[in-house]
Amino acid sequence: MKITKRLLPLLLVILAVLGIGCSASDKAEAEEAIISELDLLKNLDTNTVQKYISYQALFPDASEDNVLSDEVNEVFSLFFQNFDYKILEIDVDKENKTAEASLRLTTLDAENLAKDFIKEELYQEILHSAAQTSQSTEENTSSLEERYMILHRLLSENTYDTIETDCTMSLYQEEKKDNWEINRTHSLENELVGGLITYLSDPDFLSPEDTLGVYLNSLKTMDIEEMSNYLGVGSILNTSDETRNAIASALVEEVHNCFNYEVIDTALDGYTATIETEITTFDSDSILSAYQEELDAYLSSPDAVIGGSQARYEKSYELLLDSIEKNDSVKTSPATFTMVNNGTKWELLNDNNELGNAIFGTLTTTPVSE
Repeated sequence: MKITKRLLPLLLVILAVLGIGCSASDKAEAEEAIISELDLLKNLDTNTVQKYISYQALFPDASEDNVLSDEVNEVFSLFFQNFDYKILEIDVDKENKTAEASLRLTTLDAENLAKDFIKEELYQEILHSAAQTSQSTEENTSSLEERYMILHRLLSENTYDTIETDCTMSLYQEEKKDNWEINRTHSLENELVGGLITYLSDPDFLSPEDTLGVYLNSLKTMDIEEMSNYLGVGSILNTSDETRNAIASALVEEVHNCFNYEVIDTALDGYTATIETEITTFDSDSILSAYQEELDAYLSSPDAVIGGSQARYEKSYELLLDSIEKNDSVKTSPATFTMVNNGTKWELLNDNNELGNAIFGTLTTTPVSE
């Protein structure tokens, strides 16, 4: 009996040591499984990346391409070039053959990348729409290839900071197998890319004000045809002859040189945002006033009578061009824009050519009588 009493504590100690040993072994094996997988991400292994983040995962609504270019394949390598991780803790459930690991991930600043991407994609859609007669950007759905090409350009040309985030990873042991496997969940997929999937799928991620800014800033890069189509000012931006083309070029240059805006106030009502702005652009009233003064002087001269109607017509356009080129006056006026969230992003409503009216003022149509 005494021997039994003496052996019992020793037996308990042995069992405890064995239990700790098994637990430590399980933790070590689970840790090894994590290291073997995540080190491949650190070493830019494309096949491993694709096990966790599929090409379609970032853009589930994009039209799919069967063959993707080398630049697309390189996107994840660029994204994960500064990826790192630290295992903080591992808890093993021996009975259920599961484990849970707490990690600290070092990833690229996906929030700023997502913001740059959404702005750039919208900018490309606006330019594509401006090249057409339709002003809708909703129909211009980018392909998977096109979206990844934007990401590739951003990651190649810009430098993004890294951020640290904590995440939880679950593991399991398959039946009759001792090796640990990582549960590849949508949540883990999103955390490994720093929340990029969440940012890109959030219809409110880019605010109405920032979205309007993309629309307005895009005007500074449009050519004559794009601006004419997009703003609905084909009358004044007519390029049918040399003089009219010169007028259109002069007005577009005016927009490029002096156009600016300031957001004053925003009112949100569900999926609609009304944005009050102040638009600074060329002073169309000043141009028309100078033009009318020169035209009146010409029409009262003998030359207007001698030259006939065709000469008067051509001279009118010459005087208009001269007034535009000599103009150095700008004007700041209030303008109201309506944005609507279509479930994917905010979009500018421009059904009545509010944008064209705000920028070209009283010069949306030609003052020259046809």
